[in-house]
Amino acid sequence: MTSLQANCPACGGQVNFKQGSSVVVVCEYCNSVVARTDRGLEDLGKVAEVAESGSPLKLGLRGVYRGTAFELTGHTQLGHSMGGQWEEWYAAFADGRWGWLAEAQGRFYMSFQAPASVRVPPYEQVTPGSPVREIPTPTPLVVSEKGEARYLAAEGEIPYRLTPGQTYRYADLSGQGGTFATIDYGDDPADVYVGREVTLTDIGISATERPREREARTVAAAQLQCPQCGGPLELRAPDIAERVTCPNCGSLLDVNKGQLRYLKTLKFVGYKPEIALGSVAEFEGQQLTVIGFMTRSVEFEGTRYFWQEYLLYNPSVGFRWLVQSDGHWSYVVTAPPGEVSEVGNYAHYQGTKFKKLQEAVARVEYVAGEFYWKVTAGERVLAVDYVKAPRMLSKEVSGKFAKGDNARTMQAEEINWSLGTYVPVREVKDKFKLETLPSPTNVAPNQPFPHKSVYKLWPLLLLATLVVGVLTTMMDARRKIFEQTFNLRPQAAATPTPTPNVIRLPDGRTINIPTMPTPLAVPGATPAGAQGQQVLFTEAFEIAPRQNLRVTATANVENSYMYVGGDLINEETGLVQQFDLPVEYYTGVEDGESWTEGGREQNEYISALPGGRYVMRLEAQWEDWKTPTAPQLLVRVEQGVTRGLNFFLTLLAISLIPIIVLIRHMSFERRRWADSAFNPYDSGDSDDSE
Repeated sequence: MTSLQANCPACGGQVNFKQGSSVVVVCEYCNSVVARTDRGLEDLGKVAEVAESGSPLKLGLRGVYRGTAFELTGHTQLGHSMGGQWEEWYAAFADGRWGWLAEAQGRFYMSFQAPASVRVPPYEQVTPGSPVREIPTPTPLVVSEKGEARYLAAEGEIPYRLTPGQTYRYADLSGQGGTFATIDYGDDPADVYVGREVTLTDIGISATERPREREARTVAAAQLQCPQCGGPLELRAPDIAERVTCPNCGSLLDVNKGQLRYLKTLKFVGYKPEIALGSVAEFEGQQLTVIGFMTRSVEFEGTRYFWQEYLLYNPSVGFRWLVQSDGHWSYVVTAPPGEVSEVGNYAHYQGTKFKKLQEAVARVEYVAGEFYWKVTAGERVLAVDYVKAPRMLSKEVSGKFAKGDNARTMQAEEINWSLGTYVPVREVKDKFKLETLPSPTNVAPNQPFPHKSVYKLWPLLLLATLVVGVLTTMMDARRKIFEQTFNLRPQAAATPTPTPNVIRLPDGRTINIPTMPTPLAVPGATPAGAQGQQVLFTEAFEIAPRQNLRVTATANVENSYMYVGGDLINEETGLVQQFDLPVEYYTGVEDGESWTEGGREQNEYISALPGGRYVMRLEAQWEDWKTPTAPQLLVRVEQGVTRGLNFFLTLLAISLIPIIVLIRHMSFERRRWADSAFNPYDSGDSDDSE
């Protein structure tokens, strides 16, 4: 077909078929849908005038998609059985193709008709959430919505035969990477359109370009009066509002092209909103306005639990939600159903594994403000929440309940997924400039544990301690400041003298030395009077300040023991530092097996002493009844010795706080899942706790 100018068969006005492949055109004078056929023009009936929707698109806009130019030539508005509506724009491409540009809730989807050879399941066999593998796409598509659509209004040139008021059944599908498809069951066989979600930038159209006359109409329609009480009513999003609540009398009103119709008066249920309608705050770098408030609830074991949802709106980004429950807040955005997969009690989205928290029927208790669908009190959906703090992935299944709130009897019509991210209450206060907000009362399902940063710091501190320990060991600055071997006198040759407890220093001063501890008690008691004992004094030696000491005693004992008690005495100050070194070594054979116990060397570590000259007093006691030969005793004093115990104590000190945090973290997680029917701590499956 070629371009055609003709007269409308209904009113005689001129109609122009500018696109050679367009099928119908809407008369600008009488809104008749005029179809061209091989036998001339046909009047298909009148359609309503397109209502202002706030769309950034308009007829005549030109863009470029994937290198091919196009022009928007036609536009329809459609409503579905769930009460909402969406728009379709028809793009005539320079290569002769037609593109379908769907617009819903601030999102855009460009699609093209698939070849007639593509066959899809009958309408009765597709259900929300089920895959449709017959459509050739890189990844399987999932049904996100099915229902019945009705043409509400139209304008411009349209590439198919549109009958005013016609209804048809459809199914929308979603896939990974923004893949989108819709099945139009209006014809037999069904038509299939495949494409993807796009932004205005993707199709070369500026979001700021809007007709001035449309802006003026939008502002004028924003100031209305309630048909029930006559009070003033301001619509903050008049272009998209389907339902609004009068703030004066609480009436729920239906919005139809700027006309308000009373439905019923709502009784307040739940909690009053903490954020006023009309409040503005910045999220995602955009100023969003609070246009709606909703109280919802679920029931568990006879108790009903409430939470609040605030609808946020900005024409550039569409709709967002701010959800408050028990003083906790989450910022919620939509998620494409095709990018979510459910396996058992888990859901996967954007490479993250979420664990199921709860599944229940959620009910709308109260609404205030404006909403983009025909919401009403008592509306129910099946809600399923999956958690991976600080995010919560939520599924809502809309449809018809055959009996009560039994989800098993529900006939699903639409699936919506959303992703909520935890927002601290202080941040919400700052964004909306609020003085007070209720404090959280428990652990929220997606509340992040506040001290997880400790886990990142802990390995770094352990690594630093390990490096320091290794370097300290490699650079061990130990030095020997004293070493002497003593040949102790045999007991028979020793002159029994009392142990000296008073010694005289070189300057004439005397020092009282405390009595030495009782010698070791050795199994197989030593006969009385069969112990050797000797007191020794060393020459003075220098001890440096701020360095630890290690005193080592080595004795050639065999199945015997030697107890060495000692004192380090500062010649100048008289400071006394005691130490004791029990040395014992036993060996033998029992049941044909050799065994040993103890050792011939013993160490004692002493903290740093004040620097100066020290003498050492040693009192040795040993077992002397087996042989009259006295043992030898080697005593060595070292400074600056690296201790493994210090390294261990440092590691323990570093780990103490993380261990306490870990214990608190475990308690935190148990409280998070305490009310969940899928509590991993009840089943032992706690691999996904935060």
